[in-house]
Amino acid sequence: MNSNTPNHQTTFDVIIIGTGVSGLIAAGQIQRAGRSVFMLDKGRGLGGRLASRRIGAATFDHGAQFITTRDARFEAILKQAAEAGMTAEWCQGFSATADGHTRWRGRPAMTAFAKHLAQGLTIQMETQVVAVKPIDHGYSIETTSGDHYTALSILLTPPVPQALTLLAAGQITLDTIMQSRLEAIQYERCIAVMAVLDRPSSIPPPGALLPPSGPISWIADNQLKGISSEPAVTIHANHEFSLAHWDVDRMQSGQLLLDAAKHWLGAEVLSYQVHGWRYSKPMQVDADPCVLLQASPPLVIAGDAFAGPRVEGAALSGFAAAETLLAQLSHS
Repeated sequence: MNSNTPNHQTTFDVIIIGTGVSGLIAAGQIQRAGRSVFMLDKGRGLGGRLASRRIGAATFDHGAQFITTRDARFEAILKQAAEAGMTAEWCQGFSATADGHTRWRGRPAMTAFAKHLAQGLTIQMETQVVAVKPIDHGYSIETTSGDHYTALSILLTPPVPQALTLLAAGQITLDTIMQSRLEAIQYERCIAVMAVLDRPSSIPPPGALLPPSGPISWIADNQLKGISSEPAVTIHANHEFSLAHWDVDRMQSGQLLLDAAKHWLGAEVLSYQVHGWRYSKPMQVDADPCVLLQASPPLVIAGDAFAGPRVEGAALSGFAAAETLLAQLSHS
């Protein structure tokens, strides 16, 4: 990954907003096709919900918990990452009877897979885009710092409501049907707790449970998973709990979830942190794997809301977006 700031006089073939899986996959495909690509992201870390965090010596995956694949192209990328030591097999199911389908994890944690995808790409982090504006033969990207970057085409990969805000700020108007189609896409919220324990949890191997009832949708033992040297548990609240407690003090909400998980913890909590995922998972998935919002100059939107609410869905949307943009650029 090259994080150097580009020359502002450069006009890229494609600017991609967001460094989640869909954006990273698309960037790699487009760059390998010989086109110039520049990526911008407001966060400090790559990968979007491929998120990991450390608390002392404990390591947590607190966003996406694993990766599965049925697509040959994406499977090949996962295997390449495994050969590079950046992914590994976690298990083949979480119930008493494994289904034989591999659940991959990042190595040492989920962010490693994003870093694998980012190798060789030009990426600028901690840069918040505030508007996408049409200009002659392309687009201008405006950031909070007042910088501008230009490109012949744009790929938007943030959550759909955020992408629509960027278009509105740049006075890009979509037709009524498309606007309504995109506005209909809503997301589940998720409050995630990362707890350091004084001893191993009571969660059985391979280290994850999906409780059938209550406020918890997922609980995982990061030590059993193989990413933490210390006992460390990740708890995901369901959408209903997360929505109801979104504006409540996060540590208070975290404690409620720890109380609900007490049976599975089987240990004392030494410390914990809480993170809120406003756009955890799309409730609806669009019929198309990506959408060409404007053909000339090309403007495409992609992400897990277009090909499925999993890591593989985001990847498939990235493949589709790359194909769409390359086809449009070849005609210009």
